[in-house]
Amino acid sequence: MSEEARRVAETVLELVLRHQRKLGGPVGGCAPRCARCLAAQLGQVERSVLAGVPVVFVLPAFPGKSPNAAKVLGAVPDLAERFALEFLDGLIAEIGTVHLPGAELVIGSDGRVFGDVVGIPDEDISTYQRELQVMIDGLPGRRIRLFTLDDIPLLAGQGHHRARELLVEGFAEDLDAIRERVRAGVDVELYRALTRFLFEDGDTPAYQGSRAALQRSARARAYLMMQRSKAWGDLLVEYFPSAVRLSIHPQPCGAPKLGVHLAETADSWLTPWHSVAVDLGDRFVLMKRAEAEAAGAELVSRDGRPSHFAMSRSRVEVA
Repeated sequence: MSEEARRVAETVLELVLRHQRKLGGPVGGCAPRCARCLAAQLGQVERSVLAGVPVVFVLPAFPGKSPNAAKVLGAVPDLAERFALEFLDGLIAEIGTVHLPGAELVIGSDGRVFGDVVGIPDEDISTYQRELQVMIDGLPGRRIRLFTLDDIPLLAGQGHHRARELLVEGFAEDLDAIRERVRAGVDVELYRALTRFLFEDGDTPAYQGSRAALQRSARARAYLMMQRSKAWGDLLVEYFPSAVRLSIHPQPCGAPKLGVHLAETADSWLTPWHSVAVDLGDRFVLMKRAEAEAAGAELVSRDGRPSHFAMSRSRVEVA
């Protein structure tokens, strides 16, 4: 490997690591320029640099809006998604300034993978993906591609339910193995975070059961989400073997995937599809809808649709 290729590859990764979402908080047990985090993906980037081709990143993300109206504005992408896509588009463009062939990002939109587990109807997922593509088409960089379960030739025409079954049959890990790993303390933070999201998503006025029953259901479905998410990730590796793997979940130091922040938020697990964008006057942050409303933020609409919330400067509180 040439020294120049190594230098360029490190610079590319450092641009991504500036937005790293680390397990255990902002520090996460490693330095801002961590050798272990660099080394985990350096070989993939170096090979692209030496070949003179774009560096490809793959990010499983943007599944669909939470079904809980206390968290989001509705079923379609809004300003929260737009800001996240603009951030990613800008990051790809920045990489192009240090590696002239540039970079490309594949967003593996995974709503179809586990929509039945989280309670998002397939028709809402279709609408979300269609509107998300419109947003992507409007980005200046033209370097982001949307890839979904519907794009797999083998699954085309099988129906959404059968496509999910085939994904599990072909790529999924046994659920007992996942449970054993969590009991051993591995992936426990991810399990807890998914359980919390699923409980919150199901805790709506329409729910008639007990909170204890909802918690049990959330725990069981968290394992299904972990199973399907890993299956989707493994399928993406097969389709994009040379890609640098990104994640919207916090990752430990030196992990094979790099966790990335898509927007400013006080909660390291919060994502645009579980929240709303809130204008604080000098910047935008992500919050759950109920939190924004409780803070006195006002709803803003654009083009006849709810877009985001805006908080008057006098009421801004910085966490």
